[in-house]
Amino acid sequence: MLFREYKKAVHEIKIDDFSALLNIGRKWKKIQDNEATIIKIAIVGSASIQLVTSVFRALLTRYDIYADIYEGEYNGIFMDVFDEKSKLYTFSPEYIVILPDYRDVEVFCPEMLSEESEVQSAVDNAYDQYARMFDIIHKNIPQTQLLIANFVSPIFEALGNLSSNYIFSKRSFYRQLNYTLTKRHPPFVFVLDVDALSEYIGKRDFVDECSYFLNKSSFNLQYIGFYCDLIARQFEAFSGKPKKCLVLDLDNTLWGGVVGDLGYDGILLDPNDAEGEAFLAFQRYVLELKKRGVILCICSKNDEDIAKEPFEKNENMILKLSDISSFFANWNDKATNIKKISNELNIGTDSMVFFDDNPTERELIREFLPEVRVIDVPEDPALYTRALDQAHAFEWTQLTNEDLGRTETYANNKERNALMASCVDYDDYLINLKMVIECKQLTETDIERFVQLTNKSNQFNLRTKRYSEAEIIALLDDQRYALLSVKLEDRFCKYGIIGCIILHFTGDTCFIENWVMSCRVLKKRVENYTIERIVDIARNHGCSAVLGEYRQTNKNEMVRNLYEFLNFDLITDALDCKQYILPLERIAEYKQNYYFREIIHEGNY
Repeated sequence: MLFREYKKAVHEIKIDDFSALLNIGRKWKKIQDNEATIIKIAIVGSASIQLVTSVFRALLTRYDIYADIYEGEYNGIFMDVFDEKSKLYTFSPEYIVILPDYRDVEVFCPEMLSEESEVQSAVDNAYDQYARMFDIIHKNIPQTQLLIANFVSPIFEALGNLSSNYIFSKRSFYRQLNYTLTKRHPPFVFVLDVDALSEYIGKRDFVDECSYFLNKSSFNLQYIGFYCDLIARQFEAFSGKPKKCLVLDLDNTLWGGVVGDLGYDGILLDPNDAEGEAFLAFQRYVLELKKRGVILCICSKNDEDIAKEPFEKNENMILKLSDISSFFANWNDKATNIKKISNELNIGTDSMVFFDDNPTERELIREFLPEVRVIDVPEDPALYTRALDQAHAFEWTQLTNEDLGRTETYANNKERNALMASCVDYDDYLINLKMVIECKQLTETDIERFVQLTNKSNQFNLRTKRYSEAEIIALLDDQRYALLSVKLEDRFCKYGIIGCIILHFTGDTCFIENWVMSCRVLKKRVENYTIERIVDIARNHGCSAVLGEYRQTNKNEMVRNLYEFLNFDLITDALDCKQYILPLERIAEYKQNYYFREIIHEGNY
């Protein structure tokens, strides 16, 4: 079976089809080729993980990920981790998935009538054994990103209803341990919320004693698809392919009825009506997505003026026009309009999620824009929020200040366009933006954003090399590397960190190992400013030349000739890879072609 055939077969299986998932997992060894990203993942667990590994590997193909997986032994977490000669370290994984079980820490549960300080000590002691595990792994393979599942507490509680009245109860202990894991985990560790999955399914079904006693599974294997997809979809985010834009229909999606027929005051948004309340609840959830940094867009078959009236005039509307980054209401097909939204926002269609009550429109997008995530929308608007939430379309690796300010940036583009129209030329426009820029060495407080931007930027990305948070932390301590972050603001907003550079010093040369920039600041000449900073740093390190490399992907065509534009000399020209050199003795000539107005530079190198 070819990889693309296997991937198609996996896509056709429902996540709750236990038998089909096990069967497709067994067929993995018959795959003859691979067209996806290859990553090395280790899975270690306290319970049996053989079936988990099989189904997880299959579900990764839904996200175009091909994994070489190390499978630990039963009850082998501590055996693998604390033995520095174990096969785990020989395998040298890029990611380690740790799947503990509540029984691992049952011994730490406090005694009845324990004092608060004793309970806290018990929680700390339980967490500390995992903290030691994190430290040992990071010491042996510092570039490895860890993912650990939190704890699903047992359904049995001898205290009954008293359990929520005393902090020494088992239920309280596991809640506090999960909170401690959330609060204290190091930056190279990502916590997988398996406890939330158990609550969604219901612990009565998710926790299954028979499964544990018969095959040592920590959960009911009927839900193995849900369990493994929770892990697999996080790897989509780690691989640099997160979704960040929600495209919404209007009629019978954000409100009940057709605004063109009923008018802005006739559509169903009455908070005293059950159906109207359902649409309002959905709008509240969508607004929460916007507040966490998801870009909201409208794609509707309507007259634009009429389509905007509810946002402007209906007092029950929760979403406002200011919440919408791109608004397309016309009678064109929605695939065409989504492409226009993509171009307007300068983001890829593969970063978009489409929500429309009309099944015909959904099928149109699936056919003509298969890279767009299309949500299966139920007929009942009361279930809209659940459908979007449980699609888990917006899984990211971090949440940063830049995420929270992203929608503001797009909203201010209208003001920037008005400014541009009033300027003499583009240079005059750049001057009047009154941009302030800062380039400095990466600090610990900016690591999350640095990793996020590095892994999700595809257009301005010279080599499309992905890094885990653990790898970035390791590079910070390596004297052969310099990691730079570039921040930008203009008269309308603060963009935050919009550029990430990794420099590798070898002998008397400085190699630009990685250079990415946010699509929000393209065409602002930030690349000119950045290369001069790189040259300054290279000279300070005693380098005689700066080396650059362009590796072609299907998304970074816009930077194909960047180094040539910046006066580098081409030294190798292969089909999908070009290598360049900039001799520093030519720096005077180089600066003559440098252009960036009204820039204030701050920071140390």
